[in-house]
Amino acid sequence: MQRLGISDFIWLNIYWLGLSMASASLTPIILPVLVQHFVGGEVKNTFYGALRAAGLMVAILVQPAAGLLSDRSTSPWGRRRPYIFLGTMLDLLFLTMVALSGNYWLLFFSVALLQFSSNIAHGALQGLIPDLVPHSQRERASAVKAVTELLPVVLTAFTVARLVDAGHMEAAFIVVAGSLLVTMLLTVVFVQEKPLREPPNLPLAPLMLRILGLLLGSLIGALAGAICGTLVGGAIGLMALPFAGRERALMVGVGIGGLMAMVTAIIVSVWTSVSISAEARRYPSFTWWVTNRFLFLAAVGSLQSFALYFLQDVLCLSNAPHTAGNLMMAVGVLTLLAALPSGYLADRIGRKRLVAVAGLAASVGTVLLILSPDVTWVLISGCIIGISTGIFFTTNWALGTELVPPKEAGRYLGISNLAGAGAGIVGAGLGGPLADFFNRRADSLGYLVIFAIYAACFLISAVVLQGIREEPHWKSEIRSQRAEGTLHSAF
Repeated sequence: MQRLGISDFIWLNIYWLGLSMASASLTPIILPVLVQHFVGGEVKNTFYGALRAAGLMVAILVQPAAGLLSDRSTSPWGRRRPYIFLGTMLDLLFLTMVALSGNYWLLFFSVALLQFSSNIAHGALQGLIPDLVPHSQRERASAVKAVTELLPVVLTAFTVARLVDAGHMEAAFIVVAGSLLVTMLLTVVFVQEKPLREPPNLPLAPLMLRILGLLLGSLIGALAGAICGTLVGGAIGLMALPFAGRERALMVGVGIGGLMAMVTAIIVSVWTSVSISAEARRYPSFTWWVTNRFLFLAAVGSLQSFALYFLQDVLCLSNAPHTAGNLMMAVGVLTLLAALPSGYLADRIGRKRLVAVAGLAASVGTVLLILSPDVTWVLISGCIIGISTGIFFTTNWALGTELVPPKEAGRYLGISNLAGAGAGIVGAGLGGPLADFFNRRADSLGYLVIFAIYAACFLISAVVLQGIREEPHWKSEIRSQRAEGTLHSAF
């Protein structure tokens, strides 16, 4: 591979800006407003949680499938750009369907289709840097990628958030569609790929079945964990009945049950899905790392999903979309700024310790968010969560790369993405109904309960790091094999 310049890094990563612009606009701002418009206020969290969970299930299946198919593409355009072009053109169609949805179920169907098309492009896009960037320059390319992914968080605050707040929803959709179209065209025109002469001689069906198996294992584990947690909460509620009124005992049981269900579902889903892979079972530290990763990410993603409703219902803000955009901007900027020195800090105090600090700090920030009396305190707590997230993104991934055999890192890190299939689904899918349940009993109580659960998820993400050995298991295996004179060539 020839050495690349800064302009090459920009063109390789420019489509991440379009994807992130769509994500930063739809998930925390546009879709919550639309759901609220179509359903009653008492059930909006439940219906929005269902919308998010269904979309994540589609994304989890389509994204790796698109990546595998693009690996085998022999198109004269190259392997990745045809999928990016196709996915974007379908995005424009399905975005139009979302904008024209006249009821909740049309919106639900349109969002599922949008997730399908978006992840066709997303799955292929992930291959551009490995395909075209020399190993010695990948850190620089990844840094540009991080900027293009976080910059839209700032742009959204000044564009989409203000448009939605002013009631100009059509203009907000035009901004999202335009960002996808322009960045796709720049990618197709300026990225140069060499066509693949022959597809890899690997059967596709077994890989697709493995993806499906990991997803099903994750979902079954999540369901089993949710049921177990709910039963525990019910038992605690019954035990509290003699000491409190029926209504209070019910609320205690549901609250504790919700916490147990969410945390147990995430942990069980990760261990169930990872256990399907015989290779991953050899390295338990890796599985604890995946557990830490998805406890943290489930909490962050769920906070983002319900932030607008929190600002609107708890703080009674009339300009909630605008404020949500400003909050995202502050969090995004601090996430980026905190990510930059994280490598240095990790070298000084250790990656495992720094990941634990990120979880503890995010938990504190979420508690402050719950106690916030006004927007100023919301922004302060959001900044704490943003700094924690920036540290986590950089340090957690670096820690994970140390826990798997270098020659098989791609396989294991791919398993980690699929193993977390149930995490985001659980965070939104359980969080929505819980919020509505408690809101019906006391105004805005539901958001305080589910945010407390997310704070607990951050805290537990730090606790499970105790399962990670300081020395990875694969290094111990190498030492043993060297001592026995049987070192395997894969290492």
